[in-house]
Amino acid sequence: MKDLSNAELLALLVGKTSAKALSAKPLAELFGFTRPRQLQLCEEAETYAIHPSLAAAKELFVRCMRERMETEDLCFSSPESVRAYLCSKIGHLEYESFWCLWLDSQNRLIDGGELFRGTITQASVYPREVVKKALAVNAAATIFAHNHPSGVPDPSRPDEMLTGALKSALGLVDVRVLDHFVVAGNQAFSFCERGLL
Repeated sequence: MKDLSNAELLALLVGKTSAKALSAKPLAELFGFTRPRQLQLCEEAETYAIHPSLAAAKELFVRCMRERMETEDLCFSSPESVRAYLCSKIGHLEYESFWCLWLDSQNRLIDGGELFRGTITQASVYPREVVKKALAVNAAATIFAHNHPSGVPDPSRPDEMLTGALKSALGLVDVRVLDHFVVAGNQAFSFCERGLL
């Protein structure tokens, strides 16, 4: 498979006719990682969206990443795996979405998903609700993530303040904050990697 071109690999997923048209596009766009709106190919109207076969392949990739995080302790040992998973889930959204990945004492994934949803520029996050969820799933640690629909993954000052407030609140119930990712398209800024945690 490594020797096949992008067009040849796409042909295996969508057929030669569709692959010819799709292969001119960047892969990140084809799989919905870089566009705010997920687009589906409609050749007659010249309107683009994610081809159903590519959407299925992307969903299988996301499930694979989650499965590996649940069974192989990748949440802590491989920030790149977490980054790829989060980009695939929230990088393309047109609204801000705040996620928590809840981990056990061995840093294995217990639960994860959207906790708060906002507008195109902000999402309101309530520390009380974050603590309640942590206790409900009996988490020992967490990784936060939210997206920036603007396409710029740099954290804002309010993002930094929120992270500090959540870390303090969760510290009172012995839940460690391992990282906070700010996701935009297929890029993600890690608070931990930048020394902000």
